[in-house]
Amino acid sequence: MAKSTLRPITDVAKDLGLHDDDVIPYGRDKAKIDLAALSRPKRGKGKVVLVSAITPTPAGEGKTTTSIGLTMGLVRMGRSAVCALREPSLGPVFGVKGGGTGGGKAQVVPANEINLHFTGDLHAITSANNLLAALVDNELHFGGKLGIDPRRVTWRRAMDMNDRALRDVVIGLGGRNGGVPRESGFDITAASEIMAVLCLSESMEDLQRRLGRIVIGRTFDQRPVTVDDLEAAPALTALLKDALLPNLAQTMEGSPALVHGGPFANIAHGCSSVLATKMAMHQADIVVTEGGFGFDLGAEKFLDIKCRSAGIWPSAVVVVATLRALKFHGGVDPKDAGKPDPDALARGIANLERHLETARFFGLKSVVAINAFDNDSESEIAMVAERAAALGAPVALSRGYTQGGAGSMDLAEKVAAVVERDEPLTPKFAYELDLPYAKKIDLIAKNVYGADGADLDASAKATLEKLEQDGYGGLPVCIAKTQLSVSDDPKKQGRPTGFRVTVREVRLSAGAGFVVALLGDVMTMPGLPKVPAARNVRIEPDGTVRGLMQND
Repeated sequence: MAKSTLRPITDVAKDLGLHDDDVIPYGRDKAKIDLAALSRPKRGKGKVVLVSAITPTPAGEGKTTTSIGLTMGLVRMGRSAVCALREPSLGPVFGVKGGGTGGGKAQVVPANEINLHFTGDLHAITSANNLLAALVDNELHFGGKLGIDPRRVTWRRAMDMNDRALRDVVIGLGGRNGGVPRESGFDITAASEIMAVLCLSESMEDLQRRLGRIVIGRTFDQRPVTVDDLEAAPALTALLKDALLPNLAQTMEGSPALVHGGPFANIAHGCSSVLATKMAMHQADIVVTEGGFGFDLGAEKFLDIKCRSAGIWPSAVVVVATLRALKFHGGVDPKDAGKPDPDALARGIANLERHLETARFFGLKSVVAINAFDNDSESEIAMVAERAAALGAPVALSRGYTQGGAGSMDLAEKVAAVVERDEPLTPKFAYELDLPYAKKIDLIAKNVYGADGADLDASAKATLEKLEQDGYGGLPVCIAKTQLSVSDDPKKQGRPTGFRVTVREVRLSAGAGFVVALLGDVMTMPGLPKVPAARNVRIEPDGTVRGLMQND
């Protein structure tokens, strides 16, 4: 979509029922929304549609493209609909996947700006993270009154880029004026606790309270040290005050889109901000939002962490799949997955069934969206529909990539039929908060991954016991694991059985309000591939950026 054809953002805001005073323009085609809009009378019914997916292949299955296409299809049907999506991280943009604004004719725009600096939210989060890191090391340098043990500092620096060389570093070198030497490291900004804090906060006051609760390490006598102990929460809040406001953009067909927050789902909780979701629910009848990667990651965390915290619950779930990915899960080499292979498809559908069963465990109604390619076999589509129907899930073809909203009408009609039923859904979580952490993790492993159970390394077990002793029990668990398998082993594709998962490390995110359990080899600072997507980026003579998106 050429920039000249974008609707003025003030007109897009009016479609969402926002007042002029609610809109803070960032140029002609993007804006922030003042939180005062939430104090006005509610305009929409606020039914939430959660878009998830099967276990993705490395290239992804088009979940964001499907979410945007679905929103445009609903608008074409005359529904009051808006999507609430995450902001892209520069790591994947310049790494493996390229841009994260959808694809083809189903994108949020201005895509290049959203994929790059947008309204500066991720930069603000990075700055707040690193201000806190600097304050911690300054306290160590001057031997402050808090008595922080440099060997027990857990707060790390962050940057919004894939840079494996910074995973583990030694800081404080250079003599007396260089600070206190110690081991540390960097996380990608999407994995920063401050990202999670911002995305789960519901007001400026809530943001400052959550920031103040962040634990940065321990003293020599093992007492936790918080941001409030450093008297740093107001300064961090000042850096984040504008980033807290939801961002307004538009789909390629000009309908409103909220794009705000960007935690990864394999190493964080993987959902757009609570404020953007609640703003969308306040203003529209149907809100399309997504949880990153497969249902075992983003959707589980959306339900057990975000919904529990925000007091919301989806009216329907869309599970996105492609025939190619299902055949990949059936053992076919990715380069051959576009060819008809009913035997491989039959085996691979088990992965879809695993996720549909999990959605049903949570008491949710599902619709399967097949992100369709032109050469997809009708008989293979029918095979998927038959297996999904046995689990009560209708199947719709989604052609948003090639046809935009018009190609998403089948999906939009089936989703609307589920959402507009007046059947109240009672939230059901994978675990109760008062259970021990080991039990919570075990229940997620069994009910969501299909594992036989979960094991804790000795250090992880000791950390959890210490957290409970220190009064940090009763929090949800955010599991960080590979996105390439429902297990903790990326090589176990399809629907593995007879396996257990192992927690190797535990981190407290007291500000966000959850405990992070790391499984397998998942890392909080990704690396670039051998041929990074950054090599495809180019500047045209007129200044237009090309190559941020695949096939651009």
